[in-house]
Amino acid sequence: MSAIKSIINRSRSHRVVQYSSAPDLSLFGVGCGAETTSCWANLPQELLREVLIRIEESESSWPPRKNVVACAGVCRSWRRITKELVKVPELSGKLTFPISVKQPGPRDFLLQCFIKRCRSAQTYRLYLGLNNALTEDGKFLLAARKFRRPTCTDYIISLVTDDMSKGSGAYVGKLRSNFLRTKFTVFDGQPPHAGAKMTKSRSSRLVNLKQVSPRVPTGNYPVASISYELNVLGSRGPRRMHCIMDAIPAAAIEPGGIAPTQTEFSHHSVDFLPSLPFFRSKSNRVESFRSGSLSSQREGALVLKNKAPRWHEQLQCWCLNFHGRVTVASVKNFQLVVSPENGPAGPEHENIILQFGKVGKDLFTMDYRYPISAFQAFALCLSSFDTKIACE
Repeated sequence: MSAIKSIINRSRSHRVVQYSSAPDLSLFGVGCGAETTSCWANLPQELLREVLIRIEESESSWPPRKNVVACAGVCRSWRRITKELVKVPELSGKLTFPISVKQPGPRDFLLQCFIKRCRSAQTYRLYLGLNNALTEDGKFLLAARKFRRPTCTDYIISLVTDDMSKGSGAYVGKLRSNFLRTKFTVFDGQPPHAGAKMTKSRSSRLVNLKQVSPRVPTGNYPVASISYELNVLGSRGPRRMHCIMDAIPAAAIEPGGIAPTQTEFSHHSVDFLPSLPFFRSKSNRVESFRSGSLSSQREGALVLKNKAPRWHEQLQCWCLNFHGRVTVASVKNFQLVVSPENGPAGPEHENIILQFGKVGKDLFTMDYRYPISAFQAFALCLSSFDTKIACE
């Protein structure tokens, strides 16, 4: 098996995906162009599939999992089979390709990540944790940069750290606040589901400006709304957080429920976007999100709220049980659960969907699970960094 991996890496030495570098976006549908035929494409399909199955099963975690990504970059046939074998995070609990950050997390456990903040550059980087220890070792996933405007604040979210512009092919989405920084909207760079409507904005520009065709407008598809309510206890009390996940139906948390899952970064013509396919996890089929999109049925959207902390008499502070994942007290710390607004409370309402907390001066943990994605979780956590003047 090791000999096969070394041959694979040598055959594509000019395109090896390094563990610590930004993802090769051309491998996953972002700006894909013509591709020369590789000699490896002539391998018998049965043999090739068996080899790729063994590699996918043996490389279950990062950094070794970079070999699975490398296989997808050899040629088209390798890429097709590799993408068929790699399951979405909801089923496998693994983040493999860049598109994984746009797909719902695992159903059965929290996927452990952490965020590094750089105060001087106003940047934030999201990493996948490689172990249970609160260390700074991780697999890079997303980056964000804060931009202050006269009437709002924007956080541009990207797949790479060196290009935070909306005209970049690595643009994923953005978070925008109101003037008081008490209300936020999360925008996706592409339709979260079929029938999603794009919000008109002066800042909407064309993705990949150097390309002549195909061209699509930079997405402003609202996928979540966040509000922080007035805290009657002032700075001593916890924040009150309320999130409406416009792109996720409330029924997604019920047994057998389904959350929209994007399968690739779409850079096709505008006419193609409404029929963007999605992966139906239960039946392993590609289908469109059914009629009655949440863009026009906001009342059917999933609602999350922060879990109420308890006052600890001995410590004289508000406390939440983060199970060892948070070590520093901070007003930014929170846990999100399903709100009773979604219907009668059931066992699924007790599950923590997202938890975020401080472990160092500029280091924070972020753990999330189904039905939200890493991108959505990252955007929700970014909203916690801003000072809420009207609420504290």
